[in-house]
Amino acid sequence: MSALGSLTVVGLGPGPDRWLTPEVADVLAGATDLVGYGPYLDRIPQSFHRRHGSDNRVELSRARLALDLAVSGRKVALVSGGDPGVFAMASALFEALESGDDPAWAEVPVRVCPGVSAMLAAAARVGAPLGHDFCVLSLSDNLKPWEVVLKRLRLAAEADFVIALYNPISKARPWQLGAALDTLRSMKDPATPVVLARAVGRHDEDITIATLADCDPATADMRTLVLIGSSQTRLLPRKGTDGLGDVWVYTPRSYTAEVP
Repeated sequence: MSALGSLTVVGLGPGPDRWLTPEVADVLAGATDLVGYGPYLDRIPQSFHRRHGSDNRVELSRARLALDLAVSGRKVALVSGGDPGVFAMASALFEALESGDDPAWAEVPVRVCPGVSAMLAAAARVGAPLGHDFCVLSLSDNLKPWEVVLKRLRLAAEADFVIALYNPISKARPWQLGAALDTLRSMKDPATPVVLARAVGRHDEDITIATLADCDPATADMRTLVLIGSSQTRLLPRKGTDGLGDVWVYTPRSYTAEVP
């Protein structure tokens, strides 16, 4: 058997090259093989790398391939968008390792490099909506029951967190964001600010700031990050010509509401 290689899980960030961390850039430059979802690999400039692209719903197969390549002596970068630890490939890799399908995998040196999450990029675009306690949920029910999604959403609303929603809608489940918003409307002030941040940092970026009452789920897609304010989240007039809207969204660091 050849000498062991290595495996590094990296995140490209949600958008432009300037959001790629120097650490991740160094890993990509030194890798022999790139493994990842095809559109993510397409964002990496062509070079001498061997590329192993795949579809979006084969995360475990992708992780196993990366481990096999590392066992064979390759320096592998397992590529995610955003941050690899947020609903992404880092967890899939450790699921594969825990399965123990190949004892040789346990010997592979593994490293995870952080990236810029879409949640953080979207928050920065509109101000500071995550300035106080917040939680992060995925609306996808591919790997958990929809009843669990709704329970967690209700509890997050009851606790008055700012809520960040990943995977809000897809062709296979176009109704779920609407159902989630209806649940929140039954529990929260209709004037609660909602941010729909689509393709943040990309050429087709689109950011909409609405209220919970008038938020239209049809304006979202799988590239949209949804931020739903708490009872403390506020809007402030925004000056300038950056084209990003006329208000800031922010949540103060202190909490002044009465606790039931």
